[in-house]
Amino acid sequence: MNKFKLYIMTLGIAALVLGSCADSFLDVESKTESTTGNFYKTINDARRALYGCYKGWQETSSKGSLAFYVASEIMADECFGATGNTDGYTYQVIDRFDISQSPSDMNLFEGTWTDYYAGVYRCNELIAHEEQIDWQGDDKIRGTYMGECRTLRALLYFDMVRLWENIPLFTEPVNENREQAHPDEVYAVIVEDLKYAVNHIPEDAYKKVDAATNDGHITKYAAEALLARVYLYYTGYYGKELAGVTQVEVLAGLEDVISSGEFDLIPEYKNLWPAASSVSKEVPEDKTNYVYGWDEEKTTYAGDGNRETVLTQKFNYTQDYDGNSDGNRWLVMMGVRSISFSPYGRGWGACTVHPKMWNAFSSGDTRREGSIINFDVEGVSAMTDFEKNHKKDQREYTGYSVKKYTPMAYADGTDAVTGLGKGDFQISQYQDFIVMRYADVLLMAAELGSTNARKYLNDVRRRAYTVDSNGSVSDRFTEVEPTQENIMKERMLEFAFEGLRYWDLLRQGVDYAAQQIAESGVSVLNGGNPATVSINAQNIITKRGLMQIPSNQITLSGNVLKQNNGW
Repeated sequence: MNKFKLYIMTLGIAALVLGSCADSFLDVESKTESTTGNFYKTINDARRALYGCYKGWQETSSKGSLAFYVASEIMADECFGATGNTDGYTYQVIDRFDISQSPSDMNLFEGTWTDYYAGVYRCNELIAHEEQIDWQGDDKIRGTYMGECRTLRALLYFDMVRLWENIPLFTEPVNENREQAHPDEVYAVIVEDLKYAVNHIPEDAYKKVDAATNDGHITKYAAEALLARVYLYYTGYYGKELAGVTQVEVLAGLEDVISSGEFDLIPEYKNLWPAASSVSKEVPEDKTNYVYGWDEEKTTYAGDGNRETVLTQKFNYTQDYDGNSDGNRWLVMMGVRSISFSPYGRGWGACTVHPKMWNAFSSGDTRREGSIINFDVEGVSAMTDFEKNHKKDQREYTGYSVKKYTPMAYADGTDAVTGLGKGDFQISQYQDFIVMRYADVLLMAAELGSTNARKYLNDVRRRAYTVDSNGSVSDRFTEVEPTQENIMKERMLEFAFEGLRYWDLLRQGVDYAAQQIAESGVSVLNGGNPATVSINAQNIITKRGLMQIPSNQITLSGNVLKQNNGW
């Protein structure tokens, strides 16, 4: 469980103003704190500041705000909002794009907004002070650190501009009231930052062979892959070319990732995900010398930093209630409501899986069992008190839950994080989030017209039908042509519940996305009682697929900020 732990640096940015006491004994240089006056001088300072930028990115998920991943899943057609039957209807507002579900929820993304801008501020601080750092003539280190920093800023802005579109743009560390920028201005910064990273991070920075110590760092290849994701989303959603980069350049970047030899598909799909590939150790009655963990002889998890991960967002199991925030706070939302069924741990029951997703996978496709917990098939529903402890407490029960991202528990029901002796199941979940996989690189290259498009597409499909560690392929596998329709279908199955589906739908057109997401009376259970879920396509079309800007932020701006249409 070797984690690339990210440490936040402390910067005393605010100046202490004491009237006319200019010559006061208080006006001395701090010997213990870093400030913008005595920091940003050495390479070590730059490294600390960069870790602060990573920490800012991490805290968009570790501080307990409504996470971008969770919102992406709720908005898509894969999951319902769900949560507990007596909880508020916040997630239903997002799921239905309908504020009438919970009219008082005018600040759904308040914490999300502030967390993201805090992360941007950290990146802007380092970028603003780049020139005052003594890089000792080491352009390689300088290019690497600044490329990572700029990619982090691009990642933060890309999430924000997709979620809200109309956002203030800051490229320097200032605190001022700004009008919302045109989205093209934001995308121009995103493209510039990613191209900087591609051109300045060396190819040998953070090699896969050293993943045990460098996993989570941004590489040149991650920047190339992210640039392709940005290009495909922008050109699809806006129906025009993205300024600053061409399709030819984007495809060349993907081919560079592929030819690097750094990445490959993990042979068996389920091994990408801890819960899909893990079996708990049996827990003896006498626990005196028992070490909690997974049965190494039965666990087939490929591990953090495996060959298929191009970029992951790292988390740790040491989060606590004393100010240390490094856990995956959104993961507990994805857990099965109120019960543990090893290896699956308890959680708050958000994002129950739409039954159509279970039925979308054809026979022989191993991705279905690798992606979805089927309560009946896996015996979860046969648990003692399942009806009382789960069904009666679950809203929008479907009999399915997300397997890729879920808390985990040991054989005796102990939460995995508790077994490690750190934190608790609510705040200290530590599963990393895979931002970019090699399979995505292959499918994006196929979509952008690679001469190897057929091979790339069918390599991904073939792996989906690989049924054992010997590489045996199901006779259900057949090759398909790399048409746009086939590629998008493959993306739906390959990346189910990875936070990509909604954005893939939206980039095919708002009207198309709305029709795919719209529902008319899907049967669910609320607290064990029959109910239905309906989603009006017009709600999504009116809002152009965008989310609500926090009302508090509009008020704080003196109405300089304007609410998105329909909210």
